[in-house]
Amino acid sequence: TVFAGQTFVLTGTWPTLSREAATAMIEAAGGKVSGSVSRKTHYVLAGEDAGSKLEKARSLGVPVIDENQLRELLARGLEA
Repeated sequence: TVFAGQTFVLTGTWPTLSREAATAMIEAAGGKVSGSVSRKTHYVLAGEDAGSKLEKARSLGVPVIDENQLRELLARGLEA
């Protein structure tokens, strides 16, 4: 699966995805969604009005992606 063993944290709101839909996409691809950012977080999916989770991700050097980047990662993984 595309995101096997990877942990995502969701923050903010996205143009077309609900939090439930984003979680379902990530979990369907084998990933896990966590409520807090740590050094073990692989990606933070950030949208409008992202707050302290975005700041913590940046301070820890965790990659921050948006909705389009999430879809690209999924598409690339499914092609592989």
